[in-house]
Amino acid sequence: MPRLIGGRVMLREYRADDFAAMRRWVNDPEIVNQLSDIFLYPHTESSTESFLKGQIEGGSDHKGFVIADSQTEAYIGQIDLFRIDWKNRRAELGIVIGAKELQGKGYGSEALQLLQDFVFNRINFNRLQLEVYDYNEQAYACYRKVGFKEEGRLRQAYFNGGRYCDIIVMSLLREEYVNHLHAVQAEAGE
Repeated sequence: MPRLIGGRVMLREYRADDFAAMRRWVNDPEIVNQLSDIFLYPHTESSTESFLKGQIEGGSDHKGFVIADSQTEAYIGQIDLFRIDWKNRRAELGIVIGAKELQGKGYGSEALQLLQDFVFNRINFNRLQLEVYDYNEQAYACYRKVGFKEEGRLRQAYFNGGRYCDIIVMSLLREEYVNHLHAVQAEAGE
């Protein structure tokens, strides 16, 4: 996949030297508590190596990018497409900002906008979908900010922290992306 360059971030290929940065967050409860159940048990070095190797060699069933600093190319996080459906032109996405000190600073929003441009304008998809837990208010606000709409909730479908939580299903269609982009540009006076 090509590199996608933004203002502060770039979406680039996975590299072997991303391993150390990935290992810093894959077992951090503050971070993985916001992610899917693939992080329910501790991740071994071997499982991180296998994931990274699959991304580097292209053998993975999902495709993704490292979110990196646009100047230094240093790893910030990752954004991946999975459940890719080429016939129906849709995919799901997952995103993580693995450097806690960079969370809440707009890197995720910028990465999402770069991915949206790629998905809708380069590979001609019509739908992008994600899931977020109801307690992850920061991520929910970020997704809304970049145009995602709530489609519904899987009520009490996820158990975490001693309680059942809702899984919120959100999506963005190509038409909504174009309209959102025009609205943002109009606000900015472009």
